[in-house]
Amino acid sequence: MKISSSTQNDILLVTLEGDVDGKTAPQVQQEVLPLIPEGGKMLLDLKDVPYMSSAGLRTLLLIYRQAQGKGSKIALSGLSEDISDTMSATGFLDYFVVTDDVTAGLEALK
Repeated sequence: MKISSSTQNDILLVTLEGDVDGKTAPQVQQEVLPLIPEGGKMLLDLKDVPYMSSAGLRTLLLIYRQAQGKGSKIALSGLSEDISDTMSATGFLDYFVVTDDVTAGLEALK
């Protein structure tokens, strides 16, 4: 799992690369949760995440709850069809602004 971050137009862009599963979800939590800006905006780019287990979905929900607690807005971009279908079936898509790519995600958070 590779996690990188940068700031674009006052929006924190966090890019995940690799599967988010029971083995890597703790790393994602440990590295991403402290990055959530107080009252800011964060875009999670998941275009290079081919697989997400239930542990990964729980991690996304935890990130969402932490962001809400800090008054931050969060969006997801680049979901694979499988991840999007799973999130839709479980109701997780209702929590997030979801866009096709980073450009659309940055625009949605402006």
